[in-house]
Order: sequence, then structure tokens, then C-alpha cells
Amino acid sequence: MERVWLPFWEKAYQDETITAFSAEPNVTLKEFEHLFNKEWKIIDIGCGEGQNAFYLAKQGFCNVDAFDISEHGIAKLQQRCRKENVHLKAFTADLTTYQFEQKYDMVMSFGTLHFVQKTDWKAFISRAKANTSLGGIHIMQIFTDTVPASEDIAPFAIGLAKDNEIKELYNDWEILQFKSYVFEDEHPGVPKHLHASNKLVARRVS
Repeated sequence: MERVWLPFWEKAYQDETITAFSAEPNVTLKEFEHLFNKEWKIIDIGCGEGQNAFYLAKQGFCNVDAFDISEHGIAKLQQRCRKENVHLKAFTADLTTYQFEQKYDMVMSFGTLHFVQKTDWKAFISRAKANTSLGGIHIMQIFTDTVPASEDIAPFAIGLAKDNEIKELYNDWEILQFKSYVFEDEHPGVPKHLHASNKLVARRVS
């Protein structure tokens, strides 16, 4: 029988004593938080354990949705919300087939898009842009092929972007920030390694 390898984060999602990535929100979320309205409709795509969505909901943002393909990740987020009396809508979904049922004021995705085929994440971004309100914001982070995929994600990183490729999809929006960088990372049970990343913050202006 062929052995099925689970990514390290799926194992971590099932362990209440550790976090797969970080319990704290992404620094870019805090950096641009002053632009957000607490009445905004916000969705976190590929949220994992949901630290970013959880942070916003705990700060008083009242319309936060979050989804991930991992049932364990969503269960962990829901349990944390119950424990700390934080209210958000967390559910399982696949970004390759997800269809928006409403317009959002902010769409964010951190370190997820490269785990689906490039045609799929590009199609998703097209759908997300079409379902973003005027003046709404996207925060997107995707790994690139500037450095090879590290051993821990190589079997799953099937949609690595070219450097600047995601930025080109937003040439009709206002780019508030774009970063191309390489960073060192480590996770429970995984040695230190490098990732190349693009991070974009853009606002819909028309």
C-alpha cells in the first residue's frame, strides 16, 4: 500500500500543545489595521489554525469569516474561539472550488496559494477581486520559486509563483505595499529552512 505523507501542519493541527506556525497575527495585518473598519466583511483564505482571523475578531471586527481545507485546523480554531469567547465564522472549504456568496471588504491569504496549481490560485484571485467592494483591500502572501521549496513543503508546493507574478494580477488596483524577500523559518519537528515570498497589499479603486 502506498504511504500517504501528511504535511507537518496537519499533524500540528491535531496537537493542542503546539501551533503549526504562530499564535500571533501576521505583522502586515497589524501594520495596515488602521485602514480597516470594524464593520467590514472580512474573509481569511486557507486560515489554518486561524490566528489572523482570530486576532481581528478579538479586536472587535464583527464580520469575520475564515476557511481552510483542513478539518483539524478549523476544529482547532473553533475550539479556541469557544474557549476565549471570540465570535467568527470558521468553516472547511477548498479554495480551488470556493464560490463567493457575498462581497467582502477585505480578503486575506497568508502562505496558502502556492499549495494549489497556479491556474487555480490565479482563478481564485480573479473571483476574489470581482467579489471585493470598492475601496476594499487584499493582503496576499505567496511563496515563489526564487529559492527551491524546502523539504518540508516540496511535495505540496505545486503552485509556486514567479517573483512579481502575483503583483501583475493587481495592475488595476492601488498597490499599497509589495515585498519580495527570502526569510528563514522553522516549525515543530522541522529544521530551519528558507522560503522565498511575495507579499502584496492592494486596494480596489474602481
